[in-house]
Amino acid sequence: MRAPMDAKGPVVALIVAAGKGERAGGAVAKQFARLDSRAVLAHSVAAFRRHPAIHQIVIVIGEGQEAEARAAVGDHHFVMGGATRRESVFNGLAAIASASYVLIHDAARPLLPAAVIDRLLAALDENAGAIPALPVADTLARAGDVLGDTVPRDGLMRVQTPQAFRFADIVAAHRDWPADRDATDDAQILRAGGYPVAIVEGDPALEKITHPADFAAAEARLSARTSIRTGMGYDVHRLVDGEELWLGGIRIPHRQGLSGHSDADVALHALTDALLGTIAAGDIGQHFPPSDPQWRGASSDRFLRHAAGLIADAGGRIEHVDLTIICEAPKVGPHRAAMQARIAELLGLDLGRVSVKATTTERLGFTGRGEGIAAQAVATIALGDLI
Repeated sequence: MRAPMDAKGPVVALIVAAGKGERAGGAVAKQFARLDSRAVLAHSVAAFRRHPAIHQIVIVIGEGQEAEARAAVGDHHFVMGGATRRESVFNGLAAIASASYVLIHDAARPLLPAAVIDRLLAALDENAGAIPALPVADTLARAGDVLGDTVPRDGLMRVQTPQAFRFADIVAAHRDWPADRDATDDAQILRAGGYPVAIVEGDPALEKITHPADFAAAEARLSARTSIRTGMGYDVHRLVDGEELWLGGIRIPHRQGLSGHSDADVALHALTDALLGTIAAGDIGQHFPPSDPQWRGASSDRFLRHAAGLIADAGGRIEHVDLTIICEAPKVGPHRAAMQARIAELLGLDLGRVSVKATTTERLGFTGRGEGIAAQAVATIALGDLI
């Protein structure tokens, strides 16, 4: 069972993403390399963002990495790392203004199940720190040029991240740690300060990406946990005199415009409802009530971006949208390419993933009489089952 958002006081996620990731190969550091169409770092950020107990995310990056980090995850609280991992973590801790608890996580472990976060936070009720770990299953042996003696694996564990701590205790332990010594993880530092560290069950999904082959393994895990969702949207607005006509995110010259509380872009409204439907998040009226004066005349771009943001927060990825506009006039054909480009821009999609079509009702019904415009949309997303 998840802890309520405010049950433990402020919980901060500190993601360490300052490494060069040279062993993973590639032209960019592994935390910025693509994994299932988005940066490795973005997966960890999304996992923390959608967990109700996390209040803030702080990301430690290396010198010269800010542009790559912003391209990967947008605007966040970025902190410059140090020469070693320990220095980077300490810089991140020093940048946190207020916290009761902190989860320190390596960006190279992108597939973070919410159940692991739950177990870690529960362990902090009685411990200063907690780590996720899995038992060692393979035979261990010493090695040089030839095979050496086996090493007993009883009692050995594979330690993972995130590692969770009471904030004041881990800060004090870091301050007491010798400046000339590095540490491969923060649990060592807490133990050296005399604090107990609990062990909770880890998860195979938290395997670290170190080598090129690890990307393929992570992709396979994502595919196995991904479901395809489809949502449908439909909207209608009246054509009236004295209004601008916004359709598909662009302004179209016409003798009439659509009437509505916002800019009445019927096409973007239908798309917004389709996207909301993929994650069962209600409809556009629930998120942007017509009775709320702040949405009077608002650009429907905001509604579409909001729906896309909710999908991203849920761990989803928009695969395709298909829009059909139903009207006698204006002619949609001359504006189709501009609409397609604008929708693709708003959703961050390639043009090939955005379909814009138009039809008439052969002069039947309200659209046939030129009284209004209707639109219907279908959206398809891939939703990762990591929560």
